[in-house]
This record gives sequence, structure tokens and C-alpha cells, in this order.
Amino acid sequence: MSAMRMTRELLRERIGLYERLMRLDKPIGILLLLWPTLWGLWLSALGRPDWLVVWIFVLGTVLMRSAGCVINDLADRDFDPHVSRTRDRPLAAGKVSAREALMLFAVLVASAFLLVLPLRSWLLAALCAAALFLAVSYPFTKRFLAIPQAYLGVAFGFGIPMAYAAQLGRVPADAGWLLLANVFWAIAYDTEYAMVDRSDDLRIGIRTSAITFGSADVAAVMLCYALTLVLIGFVGHGLGLGAYFYGGLMIAAGMAGYHYTLIRDRDPQRCFQAFRHNNWLGACIFAGIAADFLVTRGING
Repeated sequence: MSAMRMTRELLRERIGLYERLMRLDKPIGILLLLWPTLWGLWLSALGRPDWLVVWIFVLGTVLMRSAGCVINDLADRDFDPHVSRTRDRPLAAGKVSAREALMLFAVLVASAFLLVLPLRSWLLAALCAAALFLAVSYPFTKRFLAIPQAYLGVAFGFGIPMAYAAQLGRVPADAGWLLLANVFWAIAYDTEYAMVDRSDDLRIGIRTSAITFGSADVAAVMLCYALTLVLIGFVGHGLGLGAYFYGGLMIAAGMAGYHYTLIRDRDPQRCFQAFRHNNWLGACIFAGIAADFLVTRGING
């Protein structure tokens, strides 16, 4: 009996470590990946998405974000022990081996691939392969790209062209504009995140937008927020969206202004607070899109 109890405790411990490795205890990353995907699903379907597609994409978002966290920590396992915020991560602390991490990554990716099989789309399959490449390659861009956050924006926004492919069987220009909007949004929120670790990143030689922008970091963040909202507004205008949509954008703009008050003094804790608050900014944009379609559909029967 004691042996069985010990086995259960060991299993529970391993599962807990894997959950931390996948960041399931910190869902902010899942939400930042989910919101642009939902933008794409609702806009591509004009507010009437296929609910099977929605559930597949929601589950796929959780799986691929988890896989991205695993491969990120695997790539950064020699750097993370030197950064105060990351030194206790399972790989950095030596509590999970590189082999275990690779196996977990493979299981997550395989599960995500199986999810999209019922949709029977070669275009979607090709985009899935591209999304996998982006997830695997992103951690290494911090070695040579001056603004790796732009690459992150492509990776985190790739659910947008995939959503259009799943709903329409093609990827129109609107998907490209939305993806570009997400690139600017990712630069904004991940620069706020990078401002937390700036001193550690400078010491160990990691490149981030917070370092590249230097003293212009706050202005760059605010400009990126503005470009994000303008591009999303451009797409919504082309689709004839109305007051609820623009109301959501205005609330999001107000949130961006609030972020300015948090990051202007570059206090690490307040910068991290601003980063986490982006979940609500993305949610407001989606709420405006969904509400506009819902009201319009209700009026038009």
C-alpha cells in the first residue's frame, strides 16, 4: 500500500512539473494566443463560425502554446538559470530532463495535428506545418534578431490564417492585415514583458525589443498599440462593422493608455502588470467583433 502511495506521489509530482513546463499554471500565454485566433474565426465567418472548428482551434491553441513553452525552455535551458524570473523553471532547475521535454513536445504536437484531421484540408495541413516551424524556431531568434517579438507576433497570430483556411478554404488579404496587427500587438505586450528582464538579458546577451528600442521603448510600445488598433479597424471597416466593433476598439485604446501609466517609469513589477493586462485588451477587441455580428444578425433575422 505504501509503495502504491509512493508511486502516486511520484506520478503527481511529475505531472505537476510537466504542467509547469507547459505553463498551464500561467494561462496568460494561452489567452494571448487565443484572442487573435478568435478574431480570425469570427471575422472569416462573418460572426457565424462552425462550432466544431471553434472547439478544434481552442483545444489546438492550448496544445500548441504548451508545446511552444516546452521548446522555448528547452532552447533556453542554459540561459534561464541566470535570470531571476526563470531560474526555477523545471528544465532550468534540473527537475525535468531534456529527453522528457522532447517527448512531451512530441506528444503535444502530435495531439494538435490529430485535432485538425477531421477538417480534411490540405491548405490547413500546410499552415499547421508552418505554425510548427514558427513555434520551434522562435526561441532561437533571440540570439540574432533585434526585435524577436515581431517573429513571436507571427507565431502567436498564425491561428488567424489557419482560421480563414478552415472556414473559407483560402487565406484572403484580411487575414494578412489581421496577422500584421497581431505582430504589432505582440511587439507591444512582449516589450512590456522584456522590460522586466532587461538587466538580466543585457548581462547574458539575449536580444529583445526592450534593449533594441532603448530609451524609446515606451513610445515604441504605444505606437505598436496604435498600429494594432488601426489595422483591426481597417479590416472591420471593410466588412462594414459598426458601433459595437468600434466601441470595443475604443475601450482597447483606453486600456493601452492605462498601460502607458504603468510602463512610463519602467518599474519591472508595473511593466509585468501591463503585460498581463493585455488579456483584457484582446478580449475587448473580440467582444466588440462578436457583439457587432450578434446585434446585426439579430436585427437582420
